Amino acid sequence: MDEKETPRVGAAVRKRRRELGLTLATVAGRSGLSVPFLSQVENERARPSTDSLRRVAEALETTAAELLDAADSARTVDVVRSGPEPGPSGARPLVRGQHQMHADEYTGDHDAGRELVLRNDSLLYVADGAAEVEAEGRAYRLERGDTLYMSGGVRHRWRASGPGTRILVVAVAEHIEPA
Repeated sequence: MDEKETPRVGAAVRKRRRELGLTLATVAGRSGLSVPFLSQVENERARPSTDSLRRVAEALETTAAELLDAADSARTVDVVRSGPEPGPSGARPLVRGQHQMHADEYTGDHDAGRELVLRNDSLLYVADGAAEVEAEGRAYRLERGDTLYMSGGVRHRWRASGPGTRILVVAVAEHIEPA
């Protein structure tokens, strides 16, 4: 099996590492692989070769076959139907459970209020209406169809203006380690 054929095993690797209470640095030391590479594997940005997968498995006190089996069972397809009303935060979750991506829909007037700093990258997409965003001290006015991308650590706040406004906020989940 070459690199292109190796299934995505990142979630299985992360889960096993956390079960053992190991850091990426510990797994790197045990496997002889770099911390950045292991982070990329866990975040599905890289696929390990067969040899690298074997080395990771040994470092995690398991086998490559067990990681591959866990990877197959970690694959999900989930439909979130429209309809549920937004929760107390004014957001309607668009992704259920704990995944690499988090997404919420905000409808109508909404003021995020306090300044936010997300650990990972995010984007704000205006599906309808308009929004006012302050990011790193600069003000932006976004109209229908506009997208604002922010890398992790950017200080920002935003406000939706108007009853017909619909905004999607998509972010790399907080539990994912920044690359």
